Amino acid sequence: MVQSSVLGFPRMGGNRELKKANEAYWADKLSRDDLLAEAKRLRLAHWKIQKDVGVDSIPSNDFAFYDHVLDHIQMFNAIPERYSKHGLAPIDEYFAMGRGHQKDGIDVPSLEMVKWFDSNYHYVKPTFQDNQTFKLDSDPKPVREFLEAKEAGIVTRPALVGPVSFLALGKADRGQTVDPISLLDNLLPVYAELLEKLKAAGAETVQIDEPVLVYDLAPRVKDAFKPAYEKLVGDKFPKLVLATYFGDIVHNFDVLPGLQNLYAIHIDLVRNPEQLESVIGQLGAKQALSCGVVDGRNIWKTNFKRAIETVETAIQKLGKERVIVATSSSLLHTPHSLDSEKKLPTEVKEWFSFAVQKTAEVVVIAKAVTEGPASVREDLEANAKAMQSRASSERTNNPYVKERQSKVTEAMHERQSPFPERYAQQKTHLKLPLFPTTTIGSFPQTKEIRIQRNKFTKGEITAEEYEKFIEKEIEEVIKIQDELKLDVYVHGEPERNDMVQYFGERLDGYVFTTNGWVQSYGSRCVRPPIIVGDISRPAPMSVKESKYAASISSKPMKGMLTGPITCLRWSFPRDDVHQSIQAQQLALALRDEVIDLEAAGIYVIQVDEPALREGLPLRSGRERENYLAWAVNSFKLSTAGVKDSTQIHSHFCYSEFQDFFHAIAALDADVLSIENSKSDAKLLKVFVDQAYPRHIGPGVYDIHSPRIPSESEIKDRIEEMLAYLKPNQLWVNPDCGLKTRQWKETKAALTNMVNAAIYYREKYAKSA
Repeated sequence: MVQSSVLGFPRMGGNRELKKANEAYWADKLSRDDLLAEAKRLRLAHWKIQKDVGVDSIPSNDFAFYDHVLDHIQMFNAIPERYSKHGLAPIDEYFAMGRGHQKDGIDVPSLEMVKWFDSNYHYVKPTFQDNQTFKLDSDPKPVREFLEAKEAGIVTRPALVGPVSFLALGKADRGQTVDPISLLDNLLPVYAELLEKLKAAGAETVQIDEPVLVYDLAPRVKDAFKPAYEKLVGDKFPKLVLATYFGDIVHNFDVLPGLQNLYAIHIDLVRNPEQLESVIGQLGAKQALSCGVVDGRNIWKTNFKRAIETVETAIQKLGKERVIVATSSSLLHTPHSLDSEKKLPTEVKEWFSFAVQKTAEVVVIAKAVTEGPASVREDLEANAKAMQSRASSERTNNPYVKERQSKVTEAMHERQSPFPERYAQQKTHLKLPLFPTTTIGSFPQTKEIRIQRNKFTKGEITAEEYEKFIEKEIEEVIKIQDELKLDVYVHGEPERNDMVQYFGERLDGYVFTTNGWVQSYGSRCVRPPIIVGDISRPAPMSVKESKYAASISSKPMKGMLTGPITCLRWSFPRDDVHQSIQAQQLALALRDEVIDLEAAGIYVIQVDEPALREGLPLRSGRERENYLAWAVNSFKLSTAGVKDSTQIHSHFCYSEFQDFFHAIAALDADVLSIENSKSDAKLLKVFVDQAYPRHIGPGVYDIHSPRIPSESEIKDRIEEMLAYLKPNQLWVNPDCGLKTRQWKETKAALTNMVNAAIYYREKYAKSA
């Protein structure tokens, strides 16, 4: 019999209950006991959903209050002393590492948070010391949650981050030099102890995730797998299913012979179906294969015909007892359930499948290959009908868009003049000081803003009333920026719900969910739009608000747009058209918007591309270079239509640009702002090594935390940056937008930031 398996389930709940509980706890409006009780209720509900549809291998330990990697950091006591020394309650120590802690005389920033491979999910980066030791928590979370499910009559398969990935995805703490993978011998006894405890609790199999196998690995990391798993296989341990996802593992086949004693290997056959037969050839004589054929990263219905053919190929080689039907990855990256979507067009809704529906898809496919297609005939017929409906729908094709794309020329990707000539005009036009200060775009979205937006959406206030409210909010933001003495203003984006959704709602080719929330980090959830057809801009999208803000401001106003790659990556994209085609369509729509902003008197325009690196293929080679070529061209197509005197900015998440810096330079943006406050300033060395000529704003403080940085702390960051950047290159700005912060902390942090910039401005003016 072919088993069915889910690698992980979304944590937040159908109505984002975990988000609400966490935030209530942080605000001292919910007790610790009530927070823990709500978490338990959610876990039981999610296990029951999977049991009720018939999933054979249901995951446990996939739940996390903040992040599953952070769970492992705490469970293994890999906690830097700056957090452990305060005697905080375990849950508060955990949240301090995730989001910082500034309360009761304790002031610590959060650990670094980075993207989980090429997804929009963020994980907390393990941070190690030179004298690092590990110790298993006395009440390990995976054991506790396995027993919790067992008590409810549900047998689960605990999911762990594997030891090699846990170390390889970490880093040495500031001032430390340890190579994380060198800590493996210290860590393995802790994993062995944990697996023994799980076996004693009754766990027959354990899922152990080693997603770094899809990367190009350094020899020392590759060499770590065989000795690691030799020590974790045996009668005293549960059977292990080693899971990989988000790419193929063919390039790391030399690792697999050392893993043949494991019960099963899981591979992602949605992202890389071509690896199937090669991987089968590398399996041990009795080793099972978990076939990830249901997409854990997108919302489209699984093509049952194609998935069944894939699984049957595996069965022909291995037999039914050695094949598992599974999701390609955890379903963490998909919305909870399609059942709550009441406003989607009926035709379109039939094309989609969210987490709850995907658990049922896994079961249907497993049953079809075990008992034959007749056993699930109605499911197969309904699925085939949905596939045909989508393929033939008029929603997917717009002849006007295709015609416009056919007329794009190479010249449309280039600015009128090189940067030195542009900058000379911008300097005269904008009259900015040394160390200019700005923000990344959004200001706090207050409860009142959300209430008024909700009223407008429901038709409880008129468009005119809502517009007046937005103008009032813009006026207040301009006033605050006057008080803060910033140099380049923004309008604050009070009218925007999300940096991608807002624009998607104003573009043809998108549809939107009511409750399709996905966790991005911590309690932060996003509701990605869905691209269902060719994309075009029927009317200006942001010009009105930016123009109004400029009319009441004495300082340069920065127009704020989301770039084509981020619009693509932070949506659920089409899977029937190459992403380069979708990106070019978005670029043409944004090009029109950029030109209209300039015509309205907006001479600083920021086109954000925080997802550019996220979209980078995980391995070097032709696929990566092809991606960078069309991604860079899409950005340039969107921004190159303006005059030399108009300054183009762009914002990027994370400063790890070393492996594709040539593409960053090729964007030809006049100013780059980068998320950098949690990274070592030495990462900026690449700008020196590559003689980067344009301007840069490395973030001077972390906006993901409510913690307020001191003026001296920001001065220290600027001083570190000046070791790598010229004074006339450096902009001073936060790491990212301020939408999720409160006004009190925002004003205090920006005051300190501006004062620090003024200090350096005056210092260098005296020395000039």
